[in-house]
Parts: sequence; C-alpha cells; structure tokens
Amino acid sequence: MGPVDDDLHRRIAESFDRQGLMRHLAARLTRVEPGRVHIELANRREVTQQHGYVHAGATSAIADSAGGYAALTLLPADADVLTVTVSRAGGSCPGGAGPR
Repeated sequence: MGPVDDDLHRRIAESFDRQGLMRHLAARLTRVEPGRVHIELANRREVTQQHGYVHAGATSAIADSAGGYAALTLLPADADVLTVTVSRAGGSCPGGAGPR
C-alpha cells in the first residue's frame, strides 16, 4: 500500500489542528500512512499523574486520536470517524510505542 494522498494528509492535519484537547496536551501529529498515524506527546509535568508518570488519560486520548485517524486513512474520501467507546484488555501498547 502506498502513501496517503496529499488531500487526505491535509484533511487529517486540519482535523487534528481543530482538536482542543490535542492542543492542550501539546501533542504533535508526526506521521500519516495507510493504517498508521503517529502522534507524539512530550513527557512534561503538565501531563503527569501524582507519581510523575504520564497520565493514562493523556495516553488514552492520544491513542484514541491516532486510532481514529489511522482508520480514516483506509476509508473512502467522504467517510469520517467518531469514537463511541474505548476499552483496554491489558498487555503492551500497540504500535511499539515506548519512551523517547
């Protein structure tokens, strides 16, 4: 599968830029490929919980946005996505995410 076309990349980037929570978290859209979207979140005090680790709410929001946009790369041009529920059964983070 080849790269996403420029129009889809632009549409995803513009949609991402309209997300207030992503702006609040200072998250960055860094990569858009068919079936895969990377969003980076810097480990800074404002996104940590009481023990100093990045808060699960922040990582869940990043995963939700990345997953939705990744799905959008595989759908017809007139499609859109919206999360209605999120659950996690355990295990490691998909996509090989880890500390940077």
